Amino acid sequence: MKSYKVRIWKISTKKTGHRPHMVRWVVDEKVFTELFTTWELADSYRSDLKRAAQRGEAFDTETGLPATMAYSQNTVSWYNHACGYVNTRWAKVSGRQRISIAETLAAVTPVLIQEQRGAPDPSVLRAALYRWAFNKHNRDAAKPDDIDAALKWIAKTSLPVVEIKEYDRITAALDACASKLDGTPASPSYYSRRRRVLYNVLRHAVSKKRLDKNPLNDELDWTAPETEVCEEIDPATVASPAQVQELLTAVSYSGWRRGPRLVAFFACMYYAMMRPSEVIALLETDCTLPKTGWGKLMLGGSTPPVGTEWTDAGTVHEERGLKGRPRRAKRPIPIPPELVSILREHIASYGVGPDGRLFRTERGGIIQKSGYVRTWKGARVLALTPEQAASRLARRPYDLRHAGVSLRLNAGVPATQVAQWAGHSVEVLLKIYAKCIDGQDDVWHDAVTRALGSEEDTN
Repeated sequence: MKSYKVRIWKISTKKTGHRPHMVRWVVDEKVFTELFTTWELADSYRSDLKRAAQRGEAFDTETGLPATMAYSQNTVSWYNHACGYVNTRWAKVSGRQRISIAETLAAVTPVLIQEQRGAPDPSVLRAALYRWAFNKHNRDAAKPDDIDAALKWIAKTSLPVVEIKEYDRITAALDACASKLDGTPASPSYYSRRRRVLYNVLRHAVSKKRLDKNPLNDELDWTAPETEVCEEIDPATVASPAQVQELLTAVSYSGWRRGPRLVAFFACMYYAMMRPSEVIALLETDCTLPKTGWGKLMLGGSTPPVGTEWTDAGTVHEERGLKGRPRRAKRPIPIPPELVSILREHIASYGVGPDGRLFRTERGGIIQKSGYVRTWKGARVLALTPEQAASRLARRPYDLRHAGVSLRLNAGVPATQVAQWAGHSVEVLLKIYAKCIDGQDDVWHDAVTRALGSEEDTN
C-alpha cells in the first residue's frame, strides 16, 4: 500500500555502537528506522526523505520508502535479475519458450554491462549465457574453465537493473533483439518474439520493485532496422495438387523401409494443414474415418522437438497442447476423402502404437525431423523435374502445409474458416499464407479474360 501520511523525525545519536546515528520516520503510523556510521550520511538520507515528501510522493507502507528511493537503492544486477526470471518462468513454460527466453537474454545481457575491460570472446560468452546461465538445468552443473570465467565476468560487470531505463541502455537492448549474430537485421517475427521476452523480463522487474515502470511502455525514438526478409510465403514454394500427388507417390519409393510409413504423415500436412508436431501427436481416437466421403480430425496436442537440455524429462520431444491455445483445447479439421483413404490404408498396414499414435518409427519410437526431412529430399528428386528440384518448390516438408492453406483460400473458403482449421489468426493467415498455387496462373488468367470479355459484351 501507498500512503501520504509521513512524519520524519530528527536524527538521534547514541554514544556507543558501530552505527550510532539513527534516522526515524513514520508512514501511516508505522515506524521505520535506518542506522548510519556518520552524522553526515544520516543527514543526507533524511534530506532525501524530506524532499520526496515535499514533492508529494507516496511512501510504501511495507518498505517505508518513496518510489524514487526504493528503486535507486535496489542494486540487483541485470544478470542476477535475468537468472531469477528464468527460475520463475521455467516450470510454467514449454521447452520452446525456454529456448526463446534463453536466446533473448543471451543476446541482450552482453550489451547491458558497465565496462568492456577483460571481456571474454563473444562466442564463449554467448554460449555460457545460453547453455548454462539461462538454462536452469545446467546452471549449477560443472563447466569448462572458459565458460566459468565468462559467467564470473558478466556477473561482475552487469549493470544494475535500475539503469536499464536509461535511453542508451534500453535502446542498446532493442538493438540486440533486432540483430542476428553477424550483426545483420533479424527478421521482423524474430525481433518481435525477442521484444516480447524482453518486455516480460522488464515487467518482472517492475513487479519486484526494481524498476518504477517498464521503459518499453514509453514512446522511444527508436525503430528496428529495416530487413530484406519477406515473411510472406513465396508462391514458388507452393506445390499444386498434381505436384503434391506426385510427391506423395515418390515418398513411398524414397527409402523402402521408412518411405511407405511416411506417406500418410506428409498427406496430413497437406490435406489437413497440420504442423509436423501435430501429426506426430495424432491418435487413432482423434480420427473419424468413414468408408466413403469426408472425415474429421479432432486435434488435441502436439509433440514438438525441443532438445534434451530444455525438457524436464530429458527427452528430445515434449508433449504440449495445440500452439496458441489452452492446454486441453481441441481443433476440428474436416478432411477430404483422399486423406480418409490414405489414413485408413496406413492403419491397416502399420496399426497404431500402444499409446494410440498413428505415426512412429519401425521400432515404435517417435519420428525424428532428421528422418522425415531426409525422406522428403529423396522424394523431391524422384517426383520433380531437374529444374523444379533445383528450385524452391516444396523444398521443405512444411511447404505442404502452406500448399494446403493456399488451396483452400484459392478455392474460395472464407479466411476465417481456413484460419480456424489451420490454427492461425485471420491476420496471420492473410499476411503469410494467402498465396497463389504454383502452376495455376492460367486459371486466374482465364477468369480475368472472361470478366473482361463479358464487360465488353455489355458495352
